[in-house]
Amino acid sequence: MNVVFISPHFPPQFFHFVTALRERGVTVLGIGDAPYASLPHELRESLSEYFFTPNLNDYDALLRATGYLTWRHGRIHRIDSLNETWLEVEARLREDFHVPGLLPPDIARLRTKLGMHDVFKKAGVPHPDGIPVKDAAGVKAFARSVGYPLVLKPDVGVGAARTFKVSSDADVDAALAEPLHNYVAQAFVRGAIVTYDGLVDRDGNIVFRLSHEYSDGVMEVVLEQRDISFWSLTEVPPALEALGRRAVAALGLRERWFHLEFFRLSDGSYVALEANLRPPGGFMTDMMNYTCDMDVYRLWARILTGEDLRDFRYTLKYHVCHSARRASRRYRYSHAELVAKLGDALLLHRDMPAVYHSAMGNEMYLTRHKDLASMHEAIRLIQAT
Repeated sequence: MNVVFISPHFPPQFFHFVTALRERGVTVLGIGDAPYASLPHELRESLSEYFFTPNLNDYDALLRATGYLTWRHGRIHRIDSLNETWLEVEARLREDFHVPGLLPPDIARLRTKLGMHDVFKKAGVPHPDGIPVKDAAGVKAFARSVGYPLVLKPDVGVGAARTFKVSSDADVDAALAEPLHNYVAQAFVRGAIVTYDGLVDRDGNIVFRLSHEYSDGVMEVVLEQRDISFWSLTEVPPALEALGRRAVAALGLRERWFHLEFFRLSDGSYVALEANLRPPGGFMTDMMNYTCDMDVYRLWARILTGEDLRDFRYTLKYHVCHSARRASRRYRYSHAELVAKLGDALLLHRDMPAVYHSAMGNEMYLTRHKDLASMHEAIRLIQAT
């Protein structure tokens, strides 16, 4: 089996996906924008060949690279990156090289906010009303029907980048002082953000799933530069489970990760925010491993290589929490003091890649807990100013 993996070096922990494939006898062919010598040793050892191209946005260069790798190794069986940035590129390459998986029409339908809206609506999954942003008059008319505030966001985007919350006609005029191309307006929903994350096999069966909860909405974190925390739950609430399964079925995914975000409203009901056709971001794949004492990188490789996992079992054992800190803020406790105070609960401390700073902070602490009370105390210690 030949698998082309785009950008195998980023996010930094994704080399584990490559090593897991290599363990199963797969020929993994990397295409990336980092020089070969800069790749981690474990990644270099696991790649059968690596094609360096300085700009992964240059589709002609990717086309030539994949063609070269096909000439060298034979038919390509899968193309993936598991990375939001390259979903469209993967789909085009699959179409051009007749490789199974999501194709450009699927990406257009499932990755855009308006496309997700249609999928959720047909599946009976509650979702905020939305319209394409054409002009201020249209947005104001929409506000008269659903009420302020509204959220203006890119139809294709991730991490709340270039997102606006508008609470009046004057806010709309200010936001649209310069044209917003390919934007949508959505009704603002107030609630806690929870996720439904997991993997489906090649028949679309959910093999693995769990849920995370966020301390704040990503939009608020980015716009107000808050310290975010998010953690795994040891149970998936039944109402979320039902909606999550319905949404995954409607998306029609195969051999794929999913990362669905929902609002939990004050009455305990759920409203879908968006679907992402990839693993959750940051170090959340590692959080999954620590939550269940398992290896989701190897689990994905087992799915991709066709293993029958209908009898796969696992247990959600712990609350694993990412607590962020920002370089711009003065904190009460130093790193050394936190190491002493957190003790065995501390799993990992890492500086975050620059691309994550806005939404996930400059550094993060991963902690693991049997109960929510001790977890929230750890968050308080880490983020106390």
